[in-house]
Order: sequence, then C-alpha cells, then structure tokens
Amino acid sequence: MKTYRQASAYASPWTRREQIGILLWEYCWMLFCSWTPKPFNSWRLFWLRLFGAHLHGTPFVHQRARIQLPWHLTMHDRACLGDRANAYSLGSIEIGVGATVAQEAYLCTGTHDFTSENLPLQTAPIRIGAGAFIGLRAVVLPGIEIGVGAVIGASSVVTKDVAPNTVVAGNPCRVLRLRTGPVDSGKVELRGDE
Repeated sequence: MKTYRQASAYASPWTRREQIGILLWEYCWMLFCSWTPKPFNSWRLFWLRLFGAHLHGTPFVHQRARIQLPWHLTMHDRACLGDRANAYSLGSIEIGVGATVAQEAYLCTGTHDFTSENLPLQTAPIRIGAGAFIGLRAVVLPGIEIGVGAVIGASSVVTKDVAPNTVVAGNPCRVLRLRTGPVDSGKVELRGDE
C-alpha cells in the first residue's frame, strides 16, 4: 500500500502537472470518446495511448467506461472494459489477455489512511488474470489479485485475492466452485455445487 503525503484532508495528493493531466484527460474523453459508437474502439484506444495507457494487442474499451488516470491502466489483447465499468486507477490496474470487466463493475485502487488526521490517499494495484470475468456491478478493492480464469459473480465485493479458475460471489465474496477445462476456448465447465 502506497501512502501519499497530504498537508490536509482537503489537499490534493497529485502534483500540479498530474492535476492538469487529469483535467485534460477528462475533457478529451468527454469530447472525443464518450459519444462514439462501439465500433470506434480503435479511436478510443488512440486517446488512451495518447494519455499514457499501456495497451497490448487490441483490447476493447466501451465508450461509457470511466478511467480515472489512464497512465495507470494496462490492458492486454482482447481484454474488455464494459459499459459504465469504472477503472478508478489512482494506482495501477492491469487487465490480462481476454479478461472481461462487465457492466458497472468498479475496480477501486484507492482508499485513505483513517488512522491519520489528514486522511492521506493510499493506493494498491489491482491485477486481473487472463480469461478472468468480473461480473456486473462487482467491486474489487485495492491490492487484490484475481487469478487466471477466475469468475467474480454479479454485485460481489472482492476483499481478498481470488485463486485461478475459481468462481466466487457474495459480499464479501466466497468460493462457490472451481472452473475446469481451457479458459480461452469457451468450453469451460463448472465443478462443485451446481
């Protein structure tokens, strides 16, 4: 967990340059990307790369996705950030090959040090493994690693790392079953409680 220096609870943890970058990013996304139809993905990827996102291959970013700081975002080939998904990337977020972050899911890399009077910002990275699926309105908290092929159920709150090929759900989420078979082929079977 990285803790930022802040003079008070109301002071920004960001440098002046970062604050200008954040402002420019918000306006550019709103003006050039948020209205574009889904097939204009390459145009949105162009703007993300321009603002420092690390994009490998051809990921997909929905026009209504929200990315706080694109220079903290890494997406691999065929990774997907869905409709109204929120990558609150105050710290780094990495989305692996073929992984999906579904509609309105929230990836939160930031919190505060509540033991300090100044409530300084604290960040920790989120890593989502290849072929993983983050369900509708799920919340992933700072410092979490989602294993390869894992599935997070809708509206779940992920407070601990999720092992590879594990299906979890709930608040806080708990293990429901294991996935078997190749994750990338679409022929994944469920094992355990049906």
